[in-house]
Amino acid sequence: MASPPEIPQENPPKGKAPQKQPGKDSQGAAPSTGPWLIILLILVIGSLIMMKNSPENTGSKVDYSFFISELKRGNVESVDFHGDILTGKWKIRPENPDKEKKEKEEKLAEEFNTVLPSHPVEDRDLVPELIKQKVDFKAESTNVGIGTYIIPWLIGPLLIIGFFWFMLRRSADPMGSGMLGNFTKSPAKRFRPSEEQTTFDDVAAMEQAKSELQEVVEFLKTPAKFQRLGAQIPKGVLLMGSPGTGKTLLARATAGEAGVPFYSINGSEFIQMFVGVGASRVRDLFRTAKENAPCIIFVDEIDAVGRIRGAGLGGGHDEREQTLNQMLSEMDGFQQNEAVIIIAATNRPDVLDPALLRPGRFDRHITVDRPTKEGRAAILKVHSRKIPLADDVDLNHIAAGTIGFSGADLKNLVNEAALSATRLNKDQVDKEDFDNARDRVLMGPEREEILSEKEREMTAYHEAGHALLAWLLPEIDPVHKVTVIPRGRALGVTQLLPDEERYNMGEKQLHSQLAFMLGGRAAEGIVFGEHTAGAADDIKRATQITRKMVGQWGMSDVIGPVAFRHSDENPFLGKEMKSQGECSEETAHVIDQEMQRFLNAAEQRAEEILTENREKLDLLAKALVEQEAIDSNDIKRLIGVSVREQAKLDSAKETGTESQSENESE
Repeated sequence: MASPPEIPQENPPKGKAPQKQPGKDSQGAAPSTGPWLIILLILVIGSLIMMKNSPENTGSKVDYSFFISELKRGNVESVDFHGDILTGKWKIRPENPDKEKKEKEEKLAEEFNTVLPSHPVEDRDLVPELIKQKVDFKAESTNVGIGTYIIPWLIGPLLIIGFFWFMLRRSADPMGSGMLGNFTKSPAKRFRPSEEQTTFDDVAAMEQAKSELQEVVEFLKTPAKFQRLGAQIPKGVLLMGSPGTGKTLLARATAGEAGVPFYSINGSEFIQMFVGVGASRVRDLFRTAKENAPCIIFVDEIDAVGRIRGAGLGGGHDEREQTLNQMLSEMDGFQQNEAVIIIAATNRPDVLDPALLRPGRFDRHITVDRPTKEGRAAILKVHSRKIPLADDVDLNHIAAGTIGFSGADLKNLVNEAALSATRLNKDQVDKEDFDNARDRVLMGPEREEILSEKEREMTAYHEAGHALLAWLLPEIDPVHKVTVIPRGRALGVTQLLPDEERYNMGEKQLHSQLAFMLGGRAAEGIVFGEHTAGAADDIKRATQITRKMVGQWGMSDVIGPVAFRHSDENPFLGKEMKSQGECSEETAHVIDQEMQRFLNAAEQRAEEILTENREKLDLLAKALVEQEAIDSNDIKRLIGVSVREQAKLDSAKETGTESQSENESE
């Protein structure tokens, strides 16, 4: 399920002339910033010149008392009055009176400025003293014209208005390159057809899903074929499936097969912090798609924007709901001759709004399942094309041992195997590397904790209890490996490996599953006379299964075939926090009693089996303490063939005997 690299759209589709986009010139450039930069530069230069010519910046700044003393000494050549500021020129540059600045500048500048006292009495002798010392002086008017007051107050607002006008001009750019345009325009990425494109040949397995999408491809290629008989192609295709099953790859392959523009966007990208942005992005996306039809719009994780409206605690999210309303309107706004296909993907179809799922919007719902054994083998071949494999690697055998893996899980498995071989400096990836990779994916990486002898022994008996019950109960999947090496969040792990695809489970199998889950706890009680906290996860999973058996699957004779909801799951998605009126308190008490009866019976069954086979339990626990990890071959050597395998052997013998008898009679 590998996909070639995506290539962004650069040229318009054939047969369409490039359209001039608003807010750009003929070359596609954004509005020029030259005039605004020139105006800003002029204002800055003017401000610097005004600051330089200001009386306060003339020469050295001195105290008024120092100026008076130098005036009486006859060292002042001329002065100018500028209101409260007095500037002048020395006859001889005096020494700097400021001790702190004297080291940097021993003498003052040739010109000076000082501030006149504000009270007129304090400087009434100044003019007579200037006349006495024969100093040239003059005064400038301090009256300021009305224009001088108006200009500073106009420049600031004009600059602000000009800035926002410039940004609004840039927001008209359809690609959203402006600051405001990034919020109001669709961020969908466009990819164009090329020689290196994704097709259905690059998608391993998923044959049914590909056949469903093949009709969409034919419509985009030859729409007249369908319109001739009045047929209408589905406007929307919803891909539903677990994470990692290849929904996005399928959408990209559909666009590659059709050879049309492909717009990709995530559902969360419609929502922003500003009101109305999501609806604006939806409008922009659909307008662009109509201009470039035929094309495909792919919305990944559509549940981020398409959840049920007006649901959950405190009502819905208004901005998200308005975005969804706009999307519903746009999907119904297509004309029948507009070849625009909406493909959406989600792993939560249960939370989508019913108006989004109705015919006329998403007409076709395609479930993308986890691959079968043959599909897993094909996917492994795709992901291992560039990896050198050793002769002992059998991809079909690996596919048989990875039941339940999705395409993404298989890709990760191959990558982990390659990393394992790289760490050991191997030239090829062999079977051992794939086994290590599978253990790492299923059980987690090994931890560095060192258990004490008692903890190690208790963990060994706990895992031996699980393994022995799986070995003796024919309804449980075969044991692949048992280890007391801490992995992931567990101190020990018993790994089962299904040998067949399973899509349903019977009541007998579920009861055996409960006994297997409580086998570790039962072994602890038999050997040590106490229980540990290591069985917490086993009890939790067993309780969840038991609740469904009693309250949903009708497997209790006391309760009968009635379904009750006992959880507050998803209260923000329109689900009730409590099942009010669904069952009485008496019925709830009976359900709890039945759950306890199921779990107690499972634990008692596990204790009885382990007590009858105590010697085998001790052998397995001892082997785990000594070796830390054992596999199915080690278990077979220690305690013999499993019940499940023995039943297969007996069945094969009976079949062979019957065949021989039939041949003799003939």
